[in-house]
Amino acid sequence: MCNFNKQSEDAKALIHLFMTKSAQTVGGVNFLLALIEAMKSKKPNPLMLSAKQVASENTIIRWNKVVFKDKFMVLEEILFAYRTSEDPDFNILANQNEKKKKAIINMVKTLAPIEFVVTPQNHKDGGGFSFKVFETIEENFVKINPIFVAMFFCSAEFTKKALNYEI
Repeated sequence: MCNFNKQSEDAKALIHLFMTKSAQTVGGVNFLLALIEAMKSKKPNPLMLSAKQVASENTIIRWNKVVFKDKFMVLEEILFAYRTSEDPDFNILANQNEKKKKAIINMVKTLAPIEFVVTPQNHKDGGGFSFKVFETIEENFVKINPIFVAMFFCSAEFTKKALNYEI
């Protein structure tokens, strides 16, 4: 998941294109990387901040709902399982335990409406971009958005590799 080299070629290309376009819409690569570093400095995780935003010197990310610890723990457990999976289409509902599956479904229902909006502090630097937690939500298939994972759970080094990737 956070090892760029283990991503599929399609996933690498998607992440590269999105991160490149995203950097352009917020004033450049350094502004995007500074925002990711600012997000990493928030403990235990910026998703649980009551302010629902993190700002760097030039960029700010906002979202519309606080993620409470119980939902965050379920998400973190899924991401830990996803780390060991090299399948780019990892279905988070593919869990044999019914109790865990119910907790995952509740977490998906809670987090699905959250939208993250990244904007530059100076509107002349660009229009910004937005993304959601999940890329796909179907009845028996839910896929986490790799951009969400990259922004909130991977290092700035992951983003640097994505930006430097050549298609």
